[in-house]
Order: sequence, then C-alpha cells, then structure tokens
Amino acid sequence: MIAAQELHTEFQFPQETDTQLSSDTDLEDPDVKNAKLGKGKGGRKGKKAPGEKGKGGGAKGTGLGGVNGHHQENGMESMTLFEVVKMGKSATQSIVDDWIESYKSDRDIALLDLINFFIQCSGCKGAVSAEMFRHMQNSEIIRKMTEEFDEDSGDYPLTMAGPLWKKFKSSFCEFIGVLVRQCQYSIIYDEYMMDTVISLLTGLSDSQVRAFRHTSTLAAMKLMTALVNVALNLSINMDNTQRQYEAERNKVMAKRANDRLELLLQKRKELQENQDEIENMMNAIFKGVFVHRYRDAIAEVRAICIEEIGVWMKMYSDAFLNDSYLKYVGWTMHDKQGEVRLRCLTALQGLYYNRELNTRLELFTSRFKDRIVSMALDKEYDVAVQAIKLLTLVLHSSDEVLTAEDCESVYHLVYSAHRPVAVAAGEFLYKKLFSHRGPEEEGMPRRGRQSLNGNLIKTTVFFFLESELHEHGAYLVDSLWECAGELLKDWESMISLLLDEPMPGEEALTDHQETALIEIMLCAIRQACECHPPVGRGTGKRVLTAKEKKTQLDDRTRITEIFAVALPLLLAKYSVDAEKVTNLLQLPQFFDLEIYTTGRLEKHLESLLRQIREVVEKHTETDVLEACSMTYHALCNEEFTIFNRVDIARSQLLDELVDKFNRLLEDFLLEGEEPDEDDAYQVLSTLKRITAFHNAHDLSKWDLFTSNYKLLNTGLQNGDMPEQIVIHAMQCTHYIILWHLAKVSEGSSTKGNMVTLRKQMRAFCLVCQRYLTSVNTTVKEQAFTILCDALMIFSHQIVSSGREQLEALIYTPDSPLQAELLNFILDHVFIDQDDDNNSTDGQQDDEASKIEALHKRRNLLAAYCKLIIYNVVEMNTGADIFKQYMRYYNDYGDIIKETMSKTRQIDKIQCAKTLILSLQQLFNEMLSDLGCNFDRSSSSFCGIKELARRFSLTFGLDQLKTREAIAMLHKDGIEFAFKEPSPQGEGNPPLNLVFLDILSEFSSKLLRQDKKTVHLYLERFMTFQMALQREDCWLPLISYRNSLQAGGDDDTMSVISGYSSRSSSIRTKKAKPASTGKRKLPEAEESSSCSTDAVWMNQEQNVQTPVMMPSPHLTSTVLRDPKKMRPEESYMGVYAMTSEQQPQQHHHQTPMDYNTQVTWMLAQRQQAEARQQQQERASIQYAKMRSHMQNAIRRGSGLMEDDEEPIVEDVMMSSEDRLEDLNEGMDFDTMDIDLPPSKNRRERSELKPDYFDPSSIMDDSVLNVSMF
Repeated sequence: MIAAQELHTEFQFPQETDTQLSSDTDLEDPDVKNAKLGKGKGGRKGKKAPGEKGKGGGAKGTGLGGVNGHHQENGMESMTLFEVVKMGKSATQSIVDDWIESYKSDRDIALLDLINFFIQCSGCKGAVSAEMFRHMQNSEIIRKMTEEFDEDSGDYPLTMAGPLWKKFKSSFCEFIGVLVRQCQYSIIYDEYMMDTVISLLTGLSDSQVRAFRHTSTLAAMKLMTALVNVALNLSINMDNTQRQYEAERNKVMAKRANDRLELLLQKRKELQENQDEIENMMNAIFKGVFVHRYRDAIAEVRAICIEEIGVWMKMYSDAFLNDSYLKYVGWTMHDKQGEVRLRCLTALQGLYYNRELNTRLELFTSRFKDRIVSMALDKEYDVAVQAIKLLTLVLHSSDEVLTAEDCESVYHLVYSAHRPVAVAAGEFLYKKLFSHRGPEEEGMPRRGRQSLNGNLIKTTVFFFLESELHEHGAYLVDSLWECAGELLKDWESMISLLLDEPMPGEEALTDHQETALIEIMLCAIRQACECHPPVGRGTGKRVLTAKEKKTQLDDRTRITEIFAVALPLLLAKYSVDAEKVTNLLQLPQFFDLEIYTTGRLEKHLESLLRQIREVVEKHTETDVLEACSMTYHALCNEEFTIFNRVDIARSQLLDELVDKFNRLLEDFLLEGEEPDEDDAYQVLSTLKRITAFHNAHDLSKWDLFTSNYKLLNTGLQNGDMPEQIVIHAMQCTHYIILWHLAKVSEGSSTKGNMVTLRKQMRAFCLVCQRYLTSVNTTVKEQAFTILCDALMIFSHQIVSSGREQLEALIYTPDSPLQAELLNFILDHVFIDQDDDNNSTDGQQDDEASKIEALHKRRNLLAAYCKLIIYNVVEMNTGADIFKQYMRYYNDYGDIIKETMSKTRQIDKIQCAKTLILSLQQLFNEMLSDLGCNFDRSSSSFCGIKELARRFSLTFGLDQLKTREAIAMLHKDGIEFAFKEPSPQGEGNPPLNLVFLDILSEFSSKLLRQDKKTVHLYLERFMTFQMALQREDCWLPLISYRNSLQAGGDDDTMSVISGYSSRSSSIRTKKAKPASTGKRKLPEAEESSSCSTDAVWMNQEQNVQTPVMMPSPHLTSTVLRDPKKMRPEESYMGVYAMTSEQQPQQHHHQTPMDYNTQVTWMLAQRQQAEARQQQQERASIQYAKMRSHMQNAIRRGSGLMEDDEEPIVEDVMMSSEDRLEDLNEGMDFDTMDIDLPPSKNRRERSELKPDYFDPSSIMDDSVLNVSMF
C-alpha cells in the first residue's frame, strides 16, 4: 500500500472503533501546515518499498508494466483509451467494462493502457513502453514524457476550444468515476491498480509542465471524489451490519444464531479492512495532490481543488465537514483570481443549503463571515452575485449570524447598475424583511389595506424612504421583481392604502410616504407593461417568450380595469400635489384603451378628462403640464373609438388657452402702459400651458408664431421683458417651426408654405442671435441651445435621405454668428465652479446644485461640439475647445476627446491643423502673460507640452493612416516657430522658437522617410549661424532636430556636413545610382511618400537655401559609420566647442580649415565613443553574471520537494500567449534568454519561478492571520 504520512488532516471515518473523528477543530495556518506536509513526501513516488504488499506478479513489485499503450488482439491493433474517450461514441460504462475484462486477463497490459491514457490526455505525444514500465522510476518516466511534448502549441486537451474538447473534459471525468464505481468491490483493493495510478498522478501533479499538472490534478480530484463515494457506501454498509449484529446479539440465547453472528462479524471485519484501504488511498491523494495544488500558480488548478473539496464535504459530511478541511476553502476566498473565489462560494452554498449541517459550520461562519460580506462588493460581478446568494442562505439558516451592519452593506446593492447583483440583493432584502410572518398575520385577508400585502407594501415604502435614493424607485422595483412580483402587482392594496381611511388605531401614511408609494406603484406598472429593466440595466429589449407575452397582456388588462376606475379618484384627492399628480398622469400611457369601450367604462373616461382639465387649470409647473400633454397624446389615438371624445375635450381646452393668451398679450404689449406683475404672471402661466401642449400636439391652426415673435421683438426693444416669458416664448416658437417643418417634409404643403417657413426660421434665428448678448444668463443659455438645435436641423444634412426639395431651407451660420456661439461657450462653459453663480440661485454650497450646473454646462458644450462634428461651423473653431482639454479634463474631457475623434474621421489633415492651432493659441497666451523670456520649466509651458503629448497619443499606432495629417501638423508648427523674428534683433532666436520643443512631442508619429522630409523643410527656415549655436536659448531647435533624426534614415550625417554640402548633395541625390549604399525604402513606403495630400514634402528636395555657405565634402575616411552613431550624438556631439571657439571659426577660418577642424573633432569623438562602448560591454557582462547567480540561487533553493523529480520547464507556457500565466503573481527579475531548441529541458529549469510560493497566489493578509 501507499504509505500514508502521519499528518494533521488524516481521513478518519466515524465508527465504533478507534478511528473516531479528530476533535481538533483549529483552522491551521497554511505555512505551519506545509511545514508538516513537507516531511516524507519522497515516499510517494517511484517504486514501492520492498516491505510493501504486492500482488502484481507480472510487475514484479514495480508500479508499472505492460506494452506500448495498445491492445494486441489477434494481430489487430485497437484504439487507445484516449481515442475512444475522445470520440465519445461509446458509452462510458461499456468502455470501462472492456477495460476491466482486459485487466482481468492481463493486468499489466491493461494498466499500461490506463497509464498512457493519462499521459495522452495531457497532450503528450509519447507513450510509456513496457521496458520503461518495468525498469524506470516515476520521475524518469515523467521526464521522458516531458521530452515528447510538442512545443509548437501551448494547448492541450483540457484547454482546447471547440465542442469536441469540451465534451472530452466531461467524458474524461465521467470515465474516472465509472472506473472506480465498477472496480469498487474487488480491483481497487488488489494493492496494484490504485497504487500505481495514485503514484503516477501524484508525480505528474508535481511536474512543472502545466499540462501534466492540470490534467493529473483533475484526474486525482475526480478519483478522490469517486473514492469518497465508495467510502460513504462502506460506512453505510458498516452501520447496517453493526445494527444487524447488535440486533442478533440482543436476542435470547434460544433464538440467537451463532453462525449468523460470526458471519456478521466477518463481514464487518472485511468492511473495516476495505475502509482502511480506501482511507489510505484518500490520504495519499489528499496529502500528495490537494494540499499542494490548492495553491498552485494556475487558477484553473486551484479552482478544481476547491470545487472538489466542496463536493467531498457535501457528500460525506461526517468525515469531511470539519474545520480541518473548511479552512482550505476559507483561505482560498482571498484568492487573487475571481474564478477561484467563485468556486469557494459555490462550494459553501451547497453546505449552507442543508440546514442539518449548520451546527458544524458555526465556527467557520464566525471566522470567515466578514470576508463573505466583503465579497458582496467584489470587483468580479459573478463573485459578488454568489456571495450575496451565500449570505441569503446564511440568513435563512439563522437570523442572528448577520449583524445590522452586515445586512445594510447588502441592502444598498438593490440599486446596483449590474442587474444580477441587484436581483440577488433584492432576494436578500426580501428574505430579511418580508419572509417572516407572525402568528397574528395568519388570519389576515389576502388583499386590501388590512391584508398581509398591505403591511409588506408599507415596509417597502419605509425601506425606500430610508435609503434616501428616491429617484431610483424603478431600480428597487426591478431588483424585487423576481422574488416579490406578486407583492408589487397587488395594485388593489396600494390603491386601498391611498384612498381608504385608516382603521381605528392604525397609523396613516404621511404625505412623504404617499408620494413614495405612488412612485413605486408607477414603477411596478411600467415594469409589468414594458417587461424590461430600467435604463442602465441590461443591453436592450429582449424577445419575450409566449408565456411572458401572455402575462404582459393579462397584466395590462388588469391594470386598465383597476385604474380606469381608481385614477380619477386619485387625481381628485391629490390634484394640488404636483409630484403626485405628475406620476399619476403617466398611468394612462400603459392602458389598453379598447377596454374603455368593451368594459363600458366611458363615464370613468369622462371623469378622467375632467380631472386632467382641472389639473391644467390649477398648475403651472412644467413637469405637470407636460404630463397632462402626454396623457392627452396617449388617449388621442385614432385607432380607438374614444378618439373623438378625447379630441373634442383637447380642442376645447386649447381654444380657451389660445384665446386667453392672445387677449392677455394684447393688453400686456399696449404702448404707454407699464405692465404689472399680475399681468406678467397671467401671460407666463398661459404661455407655459401652450408650450407644454405644443411639444406633443400640432397647434399650427392657431397661428401662434406672430404673437410669439412680436413678444420676443418687444423684449429686445424694451429690454425689460421677464426672463421666463422670453424663455417660454423662444421654446414655443421653436416648436412652431418644427411642426411646420414636419408638415413640409411630408410633401403635403405648397411652395408658399416652404417660403413662409424659410422666412420664419431665419427671422427666429436672428432674434435668438440678438438674445445671445442679453444680460440674463438663463435667456442666453436658452437662445444658445435653440440656435444650436436649429442650425443642426436646417444644416446641409436636411436634404439627405431623398429630401432634395428642402434645399431652400438650408441655413449656414455666417462668421459673426459662429464667433458669438464660440464666445458664449468660452464665457459660460469653461469657467471655474465657484464662478458659476448665475443659474443656481445662490445655492453653490449645495452639492446637488453644483452637479446640476455642471450637467447644464456639459449639455451646452455638447450642443456646440455637434456643430463642429457635422461641419455646421468651421472646424478650426474647435481649437478654442481642444486647448481646454487638460485644464477641464475632469468636467469635459470625454466630450472633447470624442469631438477630436469624430473630426479626425471627417478630415484628418484639417483636424491636425486644428490641434496645432490650439497649441499655438495657448503658446501666444503664455507669451502675453509671461513675456518672451519665460522659464521653460514653468507650469504654463509644461502644461502646453503635456497637452501636446496627449494630442499625440490620440493619433493611435497606425502611422500610415495619419501620415499626411502628422506631416501637415509639423509643417504648420515649423512655420509658426520661425514666423516672428526676435524682438532683441538679429542673431537671437525667433520669438516662437521654443514652440519647437512642443512640436517635438509629435515627432514619434512620423514615418522614417517623413522625418527626413520634415527635417529638410526645417532647414529652409534656418541660417548657417543657427546651426552653430549651442546656447540654452537654442536648445528647442537642437532637441527638435534630434527628434527628427532619431530612428530616421540610415543617412545620418553630421550637421555641419549636411549644411555645408547641402547644395551639392541635393543636386546629386537624384543622379546617384541605386548602389550608393544607402538603405532603399520599400516600394510601399516610396509610393506612400509621394501622396498628393502632402506635396510640399516632395518639393523640398529641389529647394536650395542660398544663405547656407557651401563647402567641400568631408573625406569618407573620417566619417563614422552612421549606423553606429546614436541619435543623441548625431548633432550635439559634433559641436562640443567652447563659446570662444565659435566666433573664431565663423570669422577667421577658411571653409577648408573649418572642415579639417571638424574632421579632427570627429576623430576625437570616435575615440571617446570607443571608450564608452567598452564600458557598456563591461556593464552588460556584469548584468549577465548577476543574472546567472540569481538563477543559480533559485535553482538551489529547491522548487520541488522531491529531489528525484526532474526540474522541467513548462513547455506549454513557451508561447507568448502563455507568458502571463508563467508570471502570474510572481515578483522576480526577468531577462530575455534565447536557448537553442536542442537544449535539454533540464538545463532550462533555472528560468522557472517557485510555483508553490503562497505569496504568488493569495493576498498577504491570507497567510499571516491566525484563524482565531
């Protein structure tokens, strides 16, 4: 038998002998545990000790034997076990039966077939031969199989994609389970088959080859699960045998059967022996595989271990459900990988679901409860959902375990945007608050105010108010819908709570509670009729099943029947409460209007129309009036017979409103009379009602444009018009024009209507433009918003989709209007939070007011950015927007970035010009503030440079797509840098030269050939004296030129030779043959460099700069190989001269002497570089030696606990897509090592980290805490 080490966590099964369950319930620290496990591990592998029992005659005491993995029958070679299981065409039962028959005839051949089955399931191409089986140790066999691996792919059967391999995994697990079940009565006790398999799997699970480790761990865990099932059956049989023995022994002597007693004793002894054997097998698997692999470096392996230990504890709780095994699940709940944490929670759910096991979980619950509660906020949503479900089971088992704070941390998740989390939290809330019924509640009626549901509805209202998230009622209803749907559909009880008087002694609902109840009722009705979650939950409307559609129709019919009668009563009771009425008036949108006729409910419709009319007359709030307008719109459906009745009521109401408005306006605008506040209020209230109705109804027949336009013009002339009247007059006029446009678009109007609309639209836009200069901020915001909408609607896109007849309506804003719109944005959007005190009524200290003000400013900016994106205004106006990207990143960064992205899609070159223009504007502003002698380390300049870097990142990685745009950006930047001469006179750098430092941020986006072209363009603006300057003020030019040389063409000549011989070199460049030794560009690059969008780049080669002094070429013996010159040395190193030398060279030396001196300087530079390269080689050699020492230390520290095991590289991770698995959680230095393919894998072991380092798998907090 396999030697079972004396460890703390031994398997001891409950029986009446000495093998009782250990009373030790401490959850031991894993470090202490591993110290114990390390002893005697070597005895698990290789050949069995000579003293062990052995019945395998053919194997001669070894654990292996047989032939090369194939059956040989009648000279025909049959399929291997792996191929049969992989195909999945045969039943697993028959496969196992065939193998058992083979084992009975020749167990060595059958066992060798089984061994090769596990090897091939790992993806290994090799097979164990009979010779290897007889003469080699396990470690040697595993090493040999490792060398047979296919290194071309990192996949193996358990990780391969596709339905075949997904089915293979289940077939593989099923095969192991069936094998043990079929062998449980004889073969597994022969001390040969199980010993060999367990020894092999234990060795493979310690391999550093991921495929071996993963596959063998899965096999060992499934084998353990099957053995646990066998042990459970043995335990049951022992209990039955013991009861039979006791019953027989308790009989009187005359009736006692001694032979039966002896038979039962013999049977119990056999069962005990079998159980001892099973116990040893499970101890070997648990200690040899589980205790090491539950913290493996690979998350899938850890997940397998945790999943299976959960099965063992649930299946055989008497043996496994104690703290010695629960602690592994508790520790692993801190795992870094969500998949492993998820398996922990699902394993625990199976335990907590059984209430009979709760007493055994008390100690575990007290220790790990806080961790489970914290996992409800896990970053992995799947883990959070299962954590909440586990807490629900804990709550179901005992109300006293979770504290009020624990519950509150779950309660607020009902408002989560992730629907599965919210639904799980809703179920937890329902269990906690609604599932407990006292004895006094048993006799309550099913519905109504005094019903049980009535009390639960009030509880829901109380929770909703206490959460202080009143605007999220739809999310609360959606969270509770699946578990409390019947409660939320009890609209009769809700209506009873709102309309019925409270019983004596009953506490009535407060006004605040009634408002919350109406909101919850509206949300429940919307959820029942629309059958989809609220905004933010779910990806869209899903297709309903036939059953769901029937439920939806039934609910809608029931809602109509109930609320057609109750809604007029509710409106009558709460007609003066704006918030309640607004919610109640939304209910008719969900009615089945046909029921008004079929159910003979016309009188209730008349009552509803009267109540709506009264609401319109009583209220002036915009929300209430718009709700009334939408209700009329929902009821005025020509498909139903009630249309005429509703249309008459609507027309009567609008006739009265328009007549009243015209009469009041005529009196209000009388010249010579001062309008009082009462007249202004009457005009405003009537105008609000008309505007609200004009939003949803066509009021064109009342000709409201004339009166509104007159009202707006009067406000411009007098300047004393109340702001709210102006705002609503603008909005109403805007609706008038839109309804007119809708009629014209349908094609049913005449040409005269088109001309009228064009005149009205242009006149209205001019009025709004004049209001942009108003004193009142609210009026200006309204005028700006309406102008942006009108410009978008009447832009050139109005003729799209076959609407060419509307071309006459196109309205393009002129330059003054564009400037005014842009100035409005700069004055009212890009401001500090504290400065915006105009539209919040002095409530800037209120956080909600600040958020509302920011939301308004974001809408204004988005409205203007849409004009840029759709080419309504010039794209270069976006420069003033883009330059604010860094300063207002938190407030508007997403809007500005999206605008840049859209403009680049429209026109890459124009977008690049706009970006560089924004940088130029910021640079000019900085010069005006700081002067021309500013410090380049100042925050202003650094901010511009950082903005340029951010702009550069937005161009992406595909340089070919942005080639012309980047080149044009550099062209504009160079022209700007040399545009203004120095105010200090000739010889000083240009005023904007420092801008080149900013421009260098975009150099990395240039292609190599374009860098040279841009450099040539830069030379056009430079003089010879500029090339010689080394002072700090010229550093921007030097750094920019270096950025154009870095990674550029191989023709990297010195600056002096480039300038002195530029004339001759440019002229001769075309005439040189292709064999000049310069790198030849690929044809694709050559052709792309000739793009017509960047013609200027190709013209530079014909340009000569006359101010440059010509001089002879330097001799080739002096010039260094350009490939060896580092970019940062390409120009700066040549001019390492003192300031005294420069004027002498310039004024007194001839061109030839000058070149001779440069030649000498280059030679000196070569010598210095040679010394530097020697130092670098020494540094590299030292780094290599240090790395080898570190690897030797790692190798000597003992990655494996068994010295006889080969230390093998995980070849399955050799591909790049597996490198992250190798380095998962590790913290060690890495370097690139290129080993030849023929190297033995054992020589690569020094590259491997310690897979079994606990810190690489779990948080530090896991391993450093004691359990109690």
